[in-house]
Amino acid sequence: MGISFDRADAALLALLQHDSSRSIAELAADAGLSPSSCQRRIKALEAAGVIEGYHARLDPVRIGLDLQALVEISLTSQNRDVLERFEAAVMRYDEILECDLMAGHADYVLRIAARDLRHFDDIHRNCLSQLPEVAAMRTYFAIRTIKRWSGYPVR
Repeated sequence: MGISFDRADAALLALLQHDSSRSIAELAADAGLSPSSCQRRIKALEAAGVIEGYHARLDPVRIGLDLQALVEISLTSQNRDVLERFEAAVMRYDEILECDLMAGHADYVLRIAARDLRHFDDIHRNCLSQLPEVAAMRTYFAIRTIKRWSGYPVR
């Protein structure tokens, strides 16, 4: 459920998504706000859960994770207990960067980053193959990233 916010909030959210390391004074100037108003708005957006946190976005290639994989997972059933067991297991593996419950052919799609195919094989053997209730797994390797996610469109 989304909350409503005004243009100044939208401007702040866009600015923070682009570069959250900027000072309050810089953010305020670019959003057309006073520094105190800017800080109050940011605190309110944090308290409302709109801003979940602040993170550094790393370049996976520069940290040695050259291989990006999307893994479709189909489970043995759609039983609630099966879904919950699978989701709990996913949370135990740092190698699984993202996990989305899907509508359509696959039940879940996982995002994995690895150094190379040998590293992915290790992740497959020691992580993916350990996930419970998996009936089928289909892996896609990204050749090249065309557009990286850089934030939600905020209006």
